[in-house]
Amino acid sequence: MKAILQEKFGGSETLYLGETEIPKLKEREVLVRVKSTALNRADISQREGKYPPPKGESEILGLECSGTIEDSNGSNWKVGDEIMTLLPGGAYAEFVAVHQNMLMPKPQNLTFEEATAIPEAFLTAWQALVRIGEIMPGQHILIHAGASGVGNAAIQLAKQIGATIFTTCSESKVNFCVDSGAKHVINYQKEDFSEVIKQKTSNEGVHLIIDFIGGDYLEKNIQCLAKDGKIIQLATMGGASTQIDLRKLMAKRGQLIASTLRSRTRDYQIKLTQDFWKFAERLFLNGTLKPVVDSVFYWNEVREAHKYMEANRNKGKIVLRVS
Repeated sequence: MKAILQEKFGGSETLYLGETEIPKLKEREVLVRVKSTALNRADISQREGKYPPPKGESEILGLECSGTIEDSNGSNWKVGDEIMTLLPGGAYAEFVAVHQNMLMPKPQNLTFEEATAIPEAFLTAWQALVRIGEIMPGQHILIHAGASGVGNAAIQLAKQIGATIFTTCSESKVNFCVDSGAKHVINYQKEDFSEVIKQKTSNEGVHLIIDFIGGDYLEKNIQCLAKDGKIIQLATMGGASTQIDLRKLMAKRGQLIASTLRSRTRDYQIKLTQDFWKFAERLFLNGTLKPVVDSVFYWNEVREAHKYMEANRNKGKIVLRVS
């Protein structure tokens, strides 16, 4: 089969379209013919040699895809069924092997490109909001990077749960975040988000913070955290180290929780997927929840797609059409 391969770790120029073996199915796996996949920041980190796949998983990039069942291997899925799924890796390829219980049916009102923008973004957001964050209707939540794939998914889900949403983004993405459902959009290029939140919440603060930035954001996150609030750290785009006064976090009885989804056990991911789809299926079918596709590249344009993400130009997901 054809796949996007890599000769060595480094920049986008190390990626190329080549040939490799079709994956062999293990027990309870199905073979998916990939129609499209999507870029994630983890792809860039793996490409640079900073984020290896879990042991025993494919070294090929790609954490999600949409496509059709090519071989069902005795599962309840039929050849030709249209699906979408989260993956530990391997989606930048014509075929990928997936555990049958990780699959979600592709909503018939969505294209393959739209469907592939759902799994990683919405499942990561669901985990942070519900499984870890335990967000409740009426609570205040701060979502950083609101125009990113996961940030946008978190805004949409938090709105359906009934939370009051604050988000940060650059000036060019403010309207996009408002349209997605954020009540208070903070332009981090011109405003101090901690001061805005203190003012808008009458110094109460927010109950949950979802952060992809890290670095110096942590101190300000603590400043705008409500009593017994949680900070969910999902990435460190702004730096992996900083200095804080732990007494301020302790005074608020706050929790700082770091999390990734890729390294979770398969059983955990299956349960997360099934819980999410039970909540979200009808909302995608009636258009209440919407995957946001910023742009679509053909997979032989993968280098340009990676450069586009690294320039932070996207609002929503960057999709690769596999053909």
